[in-house]
Amino acid sequence: MAYWRRSPRQMQAATESVAVAPTSALPPPKPVKSSRTGMMRQYDLVERVRSYNPDTNEDLLNRAYVYAMKAHGTQTRASGDPYFSHPLEVAAILTDLKLDDATIVAALLHDTIEDTEATRAEIDQVFGHEIGALVEGLTKLKRLELVSREAKQAENLRKLLLAIADDVRVLLIKLADRLHNMRTLEFVPPTSRRRIAEETLDIYAPLAGRMGMQEMREELEDLSFHMLDPEAHSVVMQRLESLEDRNRNLIGEIESQLSKNLQKNGMAAHVYGRRKRPFSIWTKMERKSVGFEQLSDIFGFRVVMDDVEACYRALGVVHTTWPVVPGRFKDYISTPKQNDYRSIHTTVIGPGNQRVELQIRTEEMDQIAELGIAAHAFYKDGVGSPTELLKRESNAFAWLRHTIGILSDSANPEEFLEHTKLELFHDQVFCFTPKGKLIALPRHANVIDFAYAVHTDVGNSAVGCKINGKFAPLSSELQNGDEVEVLTSEAQAAPPSAWESLAVTGKARAAIRRATRTAVRDQYAGLGRRIVERLFTRAKIEYADDKLKGALPRLARASIDDVMASVGRGEMKASDVARAMYPDYKEERVVRYGAAKKSLAVKLKLKSAPDPGRSPSAIPVRGINSDLPVKFAPNGGAVPGDRIVGIVTPGEGITIYPIQSPALKDFEEEPERWLDVRWDVDETTPQRFPARIRVDNVNEPGSLAQVATVIAEHDGNIDNISMSRRSPDFTELTIDLEVYDLKHLSAIIAQLRAKAVVARVDRVNG
Repeated sequence: MAYWRRSPRQMQAATESVAVAPTSALPPPKPVKSSRTGMMRQYDLVERVRSYNPDTNEDLLNRAYVYAMKAHGTQTRASGDPYFSHPLEVAAILTDLKLDDATIVAALLHDTIEDTEATRAEIDQVFGHEIGALVEGLTKLKRLELVSREAKQAENLRKLLLAIADDVRVLLIKLADRLHNMRTLEFVPPTSRRRIAEETLDIYAPLAGRMGMQEMREELEDLSFHMLDPEAHSVVMQRLESLEDRNRNLIGEIESQLSKNLQKNGMAAHVYGRRKRPFSIWTKMERKSVGFEQLSDIFGFRVVMDDVEACYRALGVVHTTWPVVPGRFKDYISTPKQNDYRSIHTTVIGPGNQRVELQIRTEEMDQIAELGIAAHAFYKDGVGSPTELLKRESNAFAWLRHTIGILSDSANPEEFLEHTKLELFHDQVFCFTPKGKLIALPRHANVIDFAYAVHTDVGNSAVGCKINGKFAPLSSELQNGDEVEVLTSEAQAAPPSAWESLAVTGKARAAIRRATRTAVRDQYAGLGRRIVERLFTRAKIEYADDKLKGALPRLARASIDDVMASVGRGEMKASDVARAMYPDYKEERVVRYGAAKKSLAVKLKLKSAPDPGRSPSAIPVRGINSDLPVKFAPNGGAVPGDRIVGIVTPGEGITIYPIQSPALKDFEEEPERWLDVRWDVDETTPQRFPARIRVDNVNEPGSLAQVATVIAEHDGNIDNISMSRRSPDFTELTIDLEVYDLKHLSAIIAQLRAKAVVARVDRVNG
């Protein structure tokens, strides 16, 4: 359970577990203020950009500054500050990331299209198409009548990611925009603060993390944490400050010893300690259910080396100087994370018997660890467009492109939001195909997720797997380094719908949903085609797809499959199709059921005919796993050998009833729902069908065992059983069986009647 969605009592209990003083003694949380006290001047902005890009276009920056200031005019923010202060702060954040002129200018203009009279055409004319496209990509959604706040949030995220597909700088501006809004969240009405903070934790902070921008992610998380749970934030901050004061000398000693040991071995290194953020500490305490004192890695140390070889040499020095903590070594240099993060992690027992967490990396890796995709030199000339550069250099951008690819496959906004949240929040495990291809998956992913990560067709046709050469269930959770071989079968066209609840990744869930929807639609289309063809055969008129294609406008459907699926679902009558194709067609008048009953009985005799040719219009029934949406009567089923009839239920398909079923009386006034059906069982591949029997047996020890033994000895399968006491001497058993056919069922009933403990056996017709 996420901490911001817990009850007040749960939050209070969790806070007390780390409190250093009674709650009443805690000082009130200090509001988080904006990092600047006044608006940045035009000259200051130019100087900030020039500090990292001497060739900056000063005229462009000056024009954008003046244009945005005039466009926003007298508009003010909730804090009372001029509205122009917001885009200016966003631009300042982006100068800290050392981004190019176009990005800084787009940041200055990012609210002009929506909040002022400026237009895209005007911005294109004044600043060029590139900047106009960036600004439009950031323009928020027009007000839509969406069904829920989650849907609106999802639609905004969809638009953002689609804009990123054209230019990733849109994401950098949006994250900077959200960061400044979070810094000034105290001025927002209280009713909106919690929603904005939750959205930041749900979407924007993890998105920054997946782009490798850890510094921005951590600030977004802490600002949200401060807003959602100020008491817990205050408690953690007090404990951190107290711990830092006590360990100030120890931190300096560790830094000094690390530097000296590396220098002794001829390696120059920059070593510095770093304290973890309050939100990171709080979530770790919750995840591991431990107290503050039990955390051993509140302080971490970074060792920045000149090159990759020096990183591994430094690791050797560290491991030969201090004892290593088992299980804490991770090499993200040889196997980078999907957000491009690269570093060697290890934990040793350092000075004062303190656990010391080390991250060893190069200067370039350190930059990417903090700035992520923003660390790429967008402002340099001759590197191609930012998007093209990232395609070549960034795994994080590859993940983003993959996420955007899911957009077209999501049936609704909530599905897409679910997928994105799943992908954002999970850590990674790395597995391999038999050919050595590396597949990165979220932690706790299973073979189903792996199969869909390889290819959607592999996932849809997966029937088994081998993990490290051994057969295993498809639901097996994968571990780092597993080699996975997925076994497939062409006979499986679509995955079981139950897989959706087993899959972990959004991609797998979306693909399973899509395949299931397609399979169900195909089933309805197949049923609809049989119903239509049956009607045309009975009416002695010709059916042809080409003729139906010309009638599609009259049926208000886009394709023949849409028509057939509508008929199969019961949304359209087959007679409507006939009238659309043949306007002169007249449906036979339906007479009252009493008059039709005799003719219906004659028709039903055809269904049980052994020669299918005698009932050419009857629809064949092959069982539950057929290519039609078929189910059997809920209270008794039907088995081959029964005379059967099909009842069409809109949206559900066909329900098969034995002709003697009393439930058919409920459909007497709806003859249009009745279908001629016949058994079409393949004797080479026996299949079980549902049936129900009622047994009155003597109430004595072992009587139930005798009944079960008879059924088992005759190859019947008990699916369900219920018992009720009819009298002190007898018990009534209602048993749901699975049998091959009527002959099989009759044999079981006959053997049960021969038992002394059985007083009576009857079949139940649902």
